[in-house]
Amino acid sequence: MRKEWLLRGIAALGSVGLLIPLAACGSSSASGDKVELTMMESLTTPVRTVLLKKLIKQFEAKNPDITVDLVSPPTDSADQTIRQTLQSGEGIDVLEVRDTTVGGFSTNGWLTDMSSSLEKWDGWDNLTTNAQNSAKNSAGKIWYLPYGFYGLSLYYRTDLIKQAGFSNPPTTWSELLHQASAIQDTSAKRYGYAFRGGSNADSNVVAAIEAYVAKDLDTTNAFKLKSGKTIFSSSEAQKAVDTYFKLYKQASPPSSSSWGYPEMVQGFSNGSTAFLLQDPEVIATLAKSTSIKESQWDTAPLLKGPSGIAVQPVATAGWGIAKSSQHQAAALKLVEFLGSDSPATTFAKQNNLVPIVKSALTSDYYKTGKWKAYATMQGDPEHYLNVTQPREVSWWNDWVQKSDSQIQEVLLGKLTTKQLLSSWDQYWTQKWKA
Repeated sequence: MRKEWLLRGIAALGSVGLLIPLAACGSSSASGDKVELTMMESLTTPVRTVLLKKLIKQFEAKNPDITVDLVSPPTDSADQTIRQTLQSGEGIDVLEVRDTTVGGFSTNGWLTDMSSSLEKWDGWDNLTTNAQNSAKNSAGKIWYLPYGFYGLSLYYRTDLIKQAGFSNPPTTWSELLHQASAIQDTSAKRYGYAFRGGSNADSNVVAAIEAYVAKDLDTTNAFKLKSGKTIFSSSEAQKAVDTYFKLYKQASPPSSSSWGYPEMVQGFSNGSTAFLLQDPEVIATLAKSTSIKESQWDTAPLLKGPSGIAVQPVATAGWGIAKSSQHQAAALKLVEFLGSDSPATTFAKQNNLVPIVKSALTSDYYKTGKWKAYATMQGDPEHYLNVTQPREVSWWNDWVQKSDSQIQEVLLGKLTTKQLLSSWDQYWTQKWKA
């Protein structure tokens, strides 16, 4: 009954835009000894929710005094639902926090800093260096414990590059442009590259820029150079965006000016495009596809810039604790359980994420096959830099909307690449000054 009541509250919230008080949530049961936690996820999918419920049952078996009520709002409205519930000060204990939402949540004082607890946790040393570094912000606070990482790699059609006379996939951005242009045959409706012109188009543009300025990059804030200026102010950035937008003009379907994730993956799997830059979740998607055989595709490490260095902008999400929760100790137990070896590895594998625990990275699963490219990058930090973008800033969503809109203007010929970089440079310079 309690969960049905909660879900009705969320449904009402979505339909009328009002916050429905959820006073009963997160309260102890009638026995007075049993703690009931409310956990809310953000990136909801049916398969993922089933997996989380299985992990929660394992947790409850180990902690019979704690029960967990998982709430799974629709993905499109989940962050808004979480935000409004946090704002109410009740109704949530453990929540999914993303690198794009942590800035707003923490600035408003809605999250618990777990640093003093997690650094003493016996599972802390089992985490990868990348996981430990990503957990802490620049002030040393831990607002959420990552559950895995999303990272770009190059997907390529082995059959199409062979037909074009190439024995190996490209290793640099300039090689990608060369091979993609050579593969392009508009009369056969075959294109070189699955360009991202729709939502989050900025992510691939910035990845190219960061690779070109890699030698001068501030890895702790990958929108900055070591000099303190923005990466968009660099002369190398101009070369990067010119190369990147040539991929659209010379080697991509015209319709890709509006492509997002689904269209990019579909174009690659049906043979329309030969190259795709995407996260590891595509591995599972292609493995299940009936339109492409396993022998027709593979993955390669992220593309390098002129200095021979590739830059991997680490995107992540994880589990945090609401500051308003009256069950901080029990909530911390759940977060630590989800970050321990077996649950963390299971969650990463089934969600196709780069794992957070050391033991997973040494397994054959991540060292061979389609995951090999990710293992290669993890094992060569000198040439594949893991960097942190300023996704925790409160204006990140505003930045994404601005950058995506201006990328469309470039594609339509309304804005030059020079004007684009100048606008981005001014934007971030002014934000940091303020």
